[in-house]
Amino acid sequence: MEYMLLIKYGEIMLKGQNRPYFESQLIRNIRFILKQLCEFKLIKTHGRIFINIEKSLFSEEEIAKKVSDVFGIVSVCLVKEINSNLDEISKELENEAKKAYSEGYKTFKIETKRSDKTFRPNSMEVSKILGGVVLDILPEFSVNVRTPEVTFYVEIRKMSYIYYKQIRGNGGMPVGSAGKGVLLLSGGIDSPVAGYMALKRGLKLEGCYFHSHPYTTEQAKEKVIELAKKLSIYNNGFKLHIVNFTNIQLEIYEKCPHAQLTIIMRRVMMKIAEEIAKKSNAKALITGESLGQVASQTIESLNVTNLAVDMIVLRPLIGMDKIDVIKIAEKIDTYETSILPYEDCCTIFVAKHPETKPRIEKILLSEEKISINDMVEFGVNNYETVVI
Repeated sequence: MEYMLLIKYGEIMLKGQNRPYFESQLIRNIRFILKQLCEFKLIKTHGRIFINIEKSLFSEEEIAKKVSDVFGIVSVCLVKEINSNLDEISKELENEAKKAYSEGYKTFKIETKRSDKTFRPNSMEVSKILGGVVLDILPEFSVNVRTPEVTFYVEIRKMSYIYYKQIRGNGGMPVGSAGKGVLLLSGGIDSPVAGYMALKRGLKLEGCYFHSHPYTTEQAKEKVIELAKKLSIYNNGFKLHIVNFTNIQLEIYEKCPHAQLTIIMRRVMMKIAEEIAKKSNAKALITGESLGQVASQTIESLNVTNLAVDMIVLRPLIGMDKIDVIKIAEKIDTYETSILPYEDCCTIFVAKHPETKPRIEKILLSEEKISINDMVEFGVNNYETVVI
């Protein structure tokens, strides 16, 4: 292969003595992706990861794009490795400059970084020399140090590396470095985005979906599985637990005040999800709720929902408006799937006038009319797991 990949990471660098733990998790996640794409050799140095692609049916750019989806990575660069010799660096830069110019770039600058401080001349002088080399062979190429169309990066270490092609990564923290959580995944826009945001902070996810056949169709179920597939790209696979919720929902609908239906159903879902999370050794529940977006997401409603479980409930979208959420959904390719017209269980039994300021005392009185413990036991014993 013509190029190596250089992996740059950002926030991990701030982790002090814990940094090796986060770097190890990042490397495991990178290896998981690479094993599906190519034969490779991975080399870890201070603050950098190099990948030598030995054999693949994919191009370096295709592989770099896949690797850039791994959380924790700031950018993936396609680099040329050469000996740390100014003549060899100059010759290789000529080749890269010709490629960049043929791609339509007209202005450039050169940034040199010396990790090897014994190398002479110094970084600024190297940049000036190399700039002259480029102008000698391509006089139409002009220098612009403030707003160049392309920047050539030269890193001088034991070996030297030249690159100008960088694919931006997602940043964040390596998935798995913050433990595991269970995402309450529905067919809507919000919950997949909440999952993405939780993944970005290092949580490994499993999903929990509540299905109410025949009130919800198989297409609704397949829609949620498709959303889980989208998240699996960032999660190194995905386990989706699909709970049979029909009988539970019907009993709540028949026995509880209709103004409280959404809150009580939500509380039962949370209890079931908590038990599934415990079985999976997960430590948190994640939902797509945003403060004030709908009646069940007032501060009073969220508080009553929280009181159903002991486990911490994370709401990554709590302060975001719908436009912001949609932008992320479009970015991660879940939006078009989420807006498919297949309703999930939450939308079938919606009250005309839902209670927006529920009190826990009243909710508990209403819940005495139903067998919550039996419902939770039924839910935990009646789910299927789809492994993606």
